Amino acid sequence: MSIEKVIVAKPRGFCAGVEMAVETVERALKRHGAPIYVFHEIVHNQYVVRNFTGRGVHFVQSIDEVPKGGKLIFSAHGISPVIWQGAKQRGLELIIDATCPLVDKVHREVRKFAAQGYWIILVGHEQHDEIVGTSGEAPERIRIVATAEDARRVIIPDPQKVAVLTQTTLSVDDTREVIDILKQRFPKLLTPAKEDICYATQNRQDAVKQLAREVDLVLVIGSRNSENSNQLCKVAQSQGAKAHLVDDHHSIDPSWLDGVKRIGITSGASVPETLVELAVEFFARQGAEVAQLGFVEENIHFALPAEIHPTP
Repeated sequence: MSIEKVIVAKPRGFCAGVEMAVETVERALKRHGAPIYVFHEIVHNQYVVRNFTGRGVHFVQSIDEVPKGGKLIFSAHGISPVIWQGAKQRGLELIIDATCPLVDKVHREVRKFAAQGYWIILVGHEQHDEIVGTSGEAPERIRIVATAEDARRVIIPDPQKVAVLTQTTLSVDDTREVIDILKQRFPKLLTPAKEDICYATQNRQDAVKQLAREVDLVLVIGSRNSENSNQLCKVAQSQGAKAHLVDDHHSIDPSWLDGVKRIGITSGASVPETLVELAVEFFARQGAEVAQLGFVEENIHFALPAEIHPTP
């Protein structure tokens, strides 16, 4: 292996929603102690999940798994009103909602459009936690589309009264294609005042496009079930670069490095910076020069849920 240079994308890693959700669990553990129950994975990253599991956090797929009197946190991906109601009826000591505010914005848009009698096309992946939660706001009025082909085939009862919303972590380019098709099919299509794809998704995709043009290979650090990490890999490949999604530097296949001189590294919005640092060190120890590419500074922070906010 003769890697000459490692270029790290900026921005990368934790977004404001993930920071808020992870800090919520940290403070809940500190204030209330284990066990803490979290509905779904707090964020889609195996390193984060394993760390919390080892400290007494239980990640559950059903409210029924939370014992009466238990302490429950809803993950960053958001939940449906049915889940909320079930939790309230469970007799729990504490319920904390760590939904990302940008996901919550989409939930509010669903409620608004549904109340106005619109049919809602939700662009996203049907089984993703975020889409499951969002569609639960008005399941009878929502149609989910994931691809351009879906957009061409979706049937809407009233084509004159349609709105479109999107999952926050999708590829900006893929979503644009789907929405363009929907606009052609439904000329009166309403879109939100501000697009749903979050600032962090946009910034990381822009950075990886720039990175892909400078290197022979892009490594995206992130878990397989992380939508935004998978999208970063696709975006890099769309620029003509070879790209692989890896959990950490231990997952790198040496055969990928044959003939590679310059490697780019980025990470999904749910990935701790320590995993990037370890990957960079792995190559630096072998003599690679390290550089950074990108200029966007992110200074967005979301308030912690009121139930866990430090007392003044």
